[in-house]
Amino acid sequence: QAPLEESGGGSVQPGGSLRLSCVASPNIGDISVMGWYRQAPGNERELVAALFRVGGTKYSDSVKDRFTISGDSGHFAHYLQMNSLKLEDTGVYYCVAWRSWLASATYIKPPDYWGRGTQVTVSS
Repeated sequence: QAPLEESGGGSVQPGGSLRLSCVASPNIGDISVMGWYRQAPGNERELVAALFRVGGTKYSDSVKDRFTISGDSGHFAHYLQMNSLKLEDTGVYYCVAWRSWLASATYIKPPDYWGRGTQVTVSS
């Protein structure tokens, strides 16, 4: 079983909504943070949202107030509710997880685990 498996991508018109799901293998071990990255065509991968097992969330400025990350109590599954989708939200979305989190104002330690990715397309 892959450590992380995403589902829920698809195509939607601007202003629409999608919900992504990610299931982590129970064998993945201790995870402190789960989240989502995305990669738009021609761009580098960027952090979209993160959910901290001790509590708290982090969002990129571009999705704040539109996207919501949540997880089950055991954090073996988590979700990304995406509302008010925009054309620029198009990309491949990757479920990710960290054993330990390290970040500064300009740096985020790369995730320890990646899913295969799911395509999200916003178009009119």
